[in-house]
This record gives sequence, C-alpha cells and structure tokens, in this order.
Amino acid sequence: MLPGAATYHFPWEINSTSVPEGKTLRTYGRLHSYDMAISQAILTAQHASDQHCIPVCTKFVEPFQAQLGSWYIVLGETEFKEGELIIKARVFTCVEGINLHLFEKAIEEQRKYFQERRKYHEGSIC
Repeated sequence: MLPGAATYHFPWEINSTSVPEGKTLRTYGRLHSYDMAISQAILTAQHASDQHCIPVCTKFVEPFQAQLGSWYIVLGETEFKEGELIIKARVFTCVEGINLHLFEKAIEEQRKYFQERRKYHEGSIC
C-alpha cells in the first residue's frame, strides 16, 4: 500500500513538538546554506518578526545545483536527529520566482477544501 499524500506545512509550523517523526510532509523556504560534505541544507522563512530554520537532509536528492537565496519546495519525511527535527528530502525543487503570497493562499485554500471534504464524509452514511 502506498503512503498517504504529504500535506503542506508552513515553515513556522514545523518544530519538534508539532510534527511527529516519520510524517511525510511538504514545505518550503529560501536556501540559506548547503553543506555537500554532510548532505544538509538549511531552508529559512520569515513569519511576522521570526526567522524559521528548517534543516533538510539532501542525501537522496544529490547531486543538485544549489542556488543560495532561492526558494525551494521540499517533500520528505521527518526524523529526529540528536534532538533536532530534520526533513529527509525525497524531492527538493527550486521554485525561484514563485509568488509566495499566492502560494501561501493556495495552501490555505487546499486546507479548507480538505476540511470541508472530511466534514462531508464524516456526516454521510455510506
């Protein structure tokens, strides 16, 4: 059986308390740094006055052309390594030029749709 589809999480929603280990998720951020020697990238995103950092294991998506400062979308599984949450990337795509406001709005609309669909299915008798 295939795993469930990954849901989008905003970068500020990802921390060691809200996302369980082994969860498949999608998120995004600006590529802040990339260390090829240890196969790790750091994505960052600004929300309100806070800067959020997301470590990403890139072992399964290498080699790739790292473009520091560009926006990336990552699809992968969460893992705790030395008490820190890290995303093990299965897909790591540069999306430079993305309209971030529209992208975040699309994520919110998708969430609303899935909530409505879940409510509908819970209320129906099948």
